[in-house]
Amino acid sequence: MSAAVPRQTPCRKCPLKTLEIFRAVSPTELNFIEEFKSGEFVTDPGATILMEGTSNPHLYTVLSGWAFRYKTLEDGRRQILNFVFPGDFLGLQNSTFNEMQHSVEALSQMVLCVFPRDKLWDLYSKHPALAYDLTCLASRSERLLDEQLLTIGRRTAIEKMGCVLLDIFIRARHAGLATGSKLKLPITQQHLADALGLSLVHTNKTLNKLMAQRVVRWKSSTLEILDEPKLAQISGYEGAGPILRPLI
Repeated sequence: MSAAVPRQTPCRKCPLKTLEIFRAVSPTELNFIEEFKSGEFVTDPGATILMEGTSNPHLYTVLSGWAFRYKTLEDGRRQILNFVFPGDFLGLQNSTFNEMQHSVEALSQMVLCVFPRDKLWDLYSKHPALAYDLTCLASRSERLLDEQLLTIGRRTAIEKMGCVLLDIFIRARHAGLATGSKLKLPITQQHLADALGLSLVHTNKTLNKLMAQRVVRWKSSTLEILDEPKLAQISGYEGAGPILRPLI
């Protein structure tokens, strides 16, 4: 179930603004973002936020919660493209192609900041710096998909597992979700299998191999990174580092 709620979080008091990963906007841009935002939307776990092949009149910034982007084949097989964290922007593809080319499903309860898509041109025409920020967000999404394609196509199973666990952990840490080396996950091994193109059995065996090497621990829906440098070495994970990101 999903429901619209009255605006509860003024943009100037957004809790994400305190995170070091997001760069500041000017007072004028902040005023525009507050006018652009039409409200907030609350979703339950399992809710479809955006659906492949449909058009949605809204754009969203994730204020809290987890989700994943995915595509499906006619027989129901699913490929998870990447995972979604607070601060991520959803629906821009809909503005370019008039319909979504992938779906987005909530993994946990989420709060989404809602922006009307038909007012997007005001952003481009009146605030070119914010328009550039949208280009940066689109480029970042492209980079994440490039890395996912490399992982699925060329990395070994243990490299795949190491890369996806590190990517999830590091992105979650930037979003303020991790506590030290631990991260509470709404993600199951089936989600990992669908992200990596592995069977559930192979996913479980590969995860156990990493745990046997004492680089990660997965217990009671909690991921713990025991040796981050060694996990990065095993998986060949390079990452992009903590680059400042726009927040709209």
